[in-house]
Amino acid sequence: INAEYMGVFNLLLLFITMGNHTKKVGICGKYGTRYGATLRKVIKKMEVTQHSKYNCAFCGKDAVTRLATGIWKCKRCKKTMAGGAYCLSTAAAVTVRTAVSRLRKSQADKN
Repeated sequence: INAEYMGVFNLLLLFITMGNHTKKVGICGKYGTRYGATLRKVIKKMEVTQHSKYNCAFCGKDAVTRLATGIWKCKRCKKTMAGGAYCLSTAAAVTVRTAVSRLRKSQADKN
């Protein structure tokens, strides 16, 4: 048996013995069976949100990514903005934004 044939055979054996992708755990597969299922589920939610791309309020493109905790930057228009630790806009920020807009509207109606 020649060496080239053995190389192809080893490559095929490698593909047959490689593991499949994770079905449920996704990005938390790196933790294996450690830390418990509930904690891994919480961490999965956080890691998926922090690694996803968000819509930029300035240019309208899905290009905002996380630089560090609470710091988000648009790859297209190079704007840097503050946000939540794991997602661009937090629930508290949305509440404040709606309250401020409601107060501005009421002030405009009075004048």
